[in-house]
Amino acid sequence: MTYMDMLGRRSIILKRNIGSLIMKDNKQGLSLQESNFYQNMVKEWHQNEIEMNAAKKNS
Repeated sequence: MTYMDMLGRRSIILKRNIGSLIMKDNKQGLSLQESNFYQNMVKEWHQNEIEMNAAKKNS
């Protein structure tokens, strides 16, 4: 598995988890802990996208 494959897979997993938390928030709301977890996942996803774009430029 290459570095780009790993970043792509991580992006898919983060998007899926973020989507499920958005759906839960829309239905019943998030607890404080879940809200913090959601915010951290969004930050991770953005960082992952930055790393993917940097890796593509270097290729």
